Amino acid sequence: MPALRPASAQPGNSRQIAFLLLPGFSLLAQACALEPLQVANQLAGARLYVPSTYGLEAREIRSASELGLTPRHAVGEDDGGLDMLLVCAPSPLPQSLPAKVCDWLKRLAGRGVVLGGVAGGTEVLARAGVLDGYRATLPWQRFDAFARDYPRVNLSQQLFEIDRDRLTCGGGTAAMDMMMTLIGQHHGQRLAERVSEHFVCERIRPGDEPQHVPLRSRLGHAPQSLVEAVTLMEANIEEPLTTHELAEHLGISRRQLERLFKKYLQAVPSRYYLDLRLQEARKLLRESDRAVGDIALLTGFSSGAHFSTAYRNHFGMTPREERLV
Repeated sequence: MPALRPASAQPGNSRQIAFLLLPGFSLLAQACALEPLQVANQLAGARLYVPSTYGLEAREIRSASELGLTPRHAVGEDDGGLDMLLVCAPSPLPQSLPAKVCDWLKRLAGRGVVLGGVAGGTEVLARAGVLDGYRATLPWQRFDAFARDYPRVNLSQQLFEIDRDRLTCGGGTAAMDMMMTLIGQHHGQRLAERVSEHFVCERIRPGDEPQHVPLRSRLGHAPQSLVEAVTLMEANIEEPLTTHELAEHLGISRRQLERLFKKYLQAVPSRYYLDLRLQEARKLLRESDRAVGDIALLTGFSSGAHFSTAYRNHFGMTPREERLV
């Protein structure tokens, strides 16, 4: 991973790091990106990093948890000394993004300012066209849609990416690992380790760790046959297998399979499988513009009526109502 140093920052000088907060941003992710910088200042006894905040306007912005923060500046104001700008945004993004945000990001990129995306901030950078040709990552739930919409970005499924003058991460606590890695590049690994110790982190996770928790880890000490059964289900969403077919693939009886699901997942196989398919349908409804009928077929439902009934029973709304939320 190449060391990243803004062109305007020299050893011993403070780095001006700004956060662009867009409505619906995650307070957790923003804090995980900001707090390591403040602790680095405290431990070093110097202002290594000088943070500031920006918004679409210099007025209160509501986070995803409905708490508000008031940024110091509006987009485009007082940005002459910036070394780095981190965009904090919800994931997925709203359909529209003000043109002034994209214009500003392009202008900052042209000046050599380091740009970063936290959670949905990666998609903001991609929409502005300032991620083309860079490695980047974002929350794992958005991988498929992002890869389709931004083919010029080299998408990875890592925890975070630092590629030349671009930083991106999957949000949440991944932002903390990314920033502690950055502190280590700027000021040495020992300071980064001290920051990690301050937060009682067992270690600084490297960027090449995967975001999505492997199935084996999610199921803990469950038997291998159960892991294989769930893997088969996840691989056969469009054409679901029957419980009998799953058991045959695994070389066990249907009753044995049902016992495994009840013991470790508290559900019968058919119910667990239906939940998987409906979760995939919900993802497609929220993140794509595919027709509801097409989504029904893609998730293994033989008719739109059957799909709508199952969806309403599971989520309390129809697929069409989901699109209006």
